[in-house]
Amino acid sequence: MGGFFAVASNEDCVFDLFFGTDYHSHLGTRRGGMAVYGKNGFDRSIHNIENSPFRTKFEKDIHEMKGNIGIGCISDYEPQPLLVRSHHGTYSIITVGKINNLDELVKDVFHSGTSHFLEMSGGDINATELVAALINKKENIVDGIRYAQDVIKGSMSILLMTPKGIYAARDKYGRTPIAIGKKEGAFCASFECFAYLNLGYQDYKELGPGEVVVMTPETVITLVKPGEEMRICTFLWVYYGYPSSSYEGVSVEQMRYNCGAKLAQRDHGSVKPDSVAGVPDSGTPHAIGYANMSGVPFSRPFIKYTPTWPRSFMPTIQSKRNLIAKMKLIPVHDLIQDKSLLLIDDSIVRGTQLSETTEFLYQSGAKEVHIRPACPPLLFGCKYLNFSRSTSEMDLITRRVIAEREGDKKDIDFEQYVNPEEDKYQDMVEQIRQKLKFTSLRFHRLDDMIESVGINPCKLCTYCWSGKE
Repeated sequence: MGGFFAVASNEDCVFDLFFGTDYHSHLGTRRGGMAVYGKNGFDRSIHNIENSPFRTKFEKDIHEMKGNIGIGCISDYEPQPLLVRSHHGTYSIITVGKINNLDELVKDVFHSGTSHFLEMSGGDINATELVAALINKKENIVDGIRYAQDVIKGSMSILLMTPKGIYAARDKYGRTPIAIGKKEGAFCASFECFAYLNLGYQDYKELGPGEVVVMTPETVITLVKPGEEMRICTFLWVYYGYPSSSYEGVSVEQMRYNCGAKLAQRDHGSVKPDSVAGVPDSGTPHAIGYANMSGVPFSRPFIKYTPTWPRSFMPTIQSKRNLIAKMKLIPVHDLIQDKSLLLIDDSIVRGTQLSETTEFLYQSGAKEVHIRPACPPLLFGCKYLNFSRSTSEMDLITRRVIAEREGDKKDIDFEQYVNPEEDKYQDMVEQIRQKLKFTSLRFHRLDDMIESVGINPCKLCTYCWSGKE
């Protein structure tokens, strides 16, 4: 995943850029970067943030960088922002998205005359560099942005800074958000709308799907009007979005309360836990919603230790990530011993961490552990956003269970595993419950989750649960 922030100001923008970018640290764990333009031209800094937070890595840079316009990012993948010199002049660029047809586009760019791309470690091509190459194929930047978004299969939101201003382009189908904030003498553009509130900005507008604007300290001008079709990612509300954010006018925290309430309504009092708890942090508001609706007391039977272990302190090796995730949870034995607990997590992906959390609760004295994921079973790898480092759908516990049931069949009817009324869906859930050793397991229903968001279902992407584009 990743997040970005941009500022165009009549004054030096580095303070706002630094803190606005830092507020996106929950969206990435590998690279952070900032670029500014001022009297001395372009200045840029990129740091590895795998073992240190963004703020500590850039504290020196904010005292040295000067400029009145700037862009910054947190990234889980490629180093950025990039500085590019082309027939458009020199510009800096940041992207958030996923390119599924990268090899095809690289061949096309080579055929058009580009001589080379720089390789990152591991031999991959920097996706942001490819986007820049696509933009450079056209006579002006706006046409280049539109061309890049048209030919990319996946999604792509873009910030592009020139000496005269900053272009902000939301993904063609609005799969990720861009919010514009305004204060006297400055505008900003942000993935997360909360990121600018404490910096003195007020909400100005949200870009629509495919909308392209240019931002200067004085104004924001729409260059490409928003399209009619939207497919914003629903998982932003369920998990990735920060609690104080909102997308399309819908609060992340409120949506999670709604999810928990729907889960409680579906349970109909069929289980009698002593308390309901959320796996911190994203599971907590879902649990509050469940507790408020059901009347079951909310509790925190384990606490996440974060003073020296922020989210960015996560190794890239999955086994070590699982170990660190487990080490962060500290039990409160008085709230666990001989208790029946209902636990809500945002999702079940591989199942490893939640299985270990459940075992940890049993070892701490829990009598029962009922699990209620706040979204439906994940059956399909995301085609549109880099949500996970997983390279195969077989990393999903649902797919492994289905493979055990179906064997080598090539024509599996996944609709039967999507629909909670089907026997195969129910059998899959029961097999997952047994594997992960939960007392009971009930997933959030897709229709309930969509209702929890509360906007037109046609505007939501639910591909990872439904398989439907």
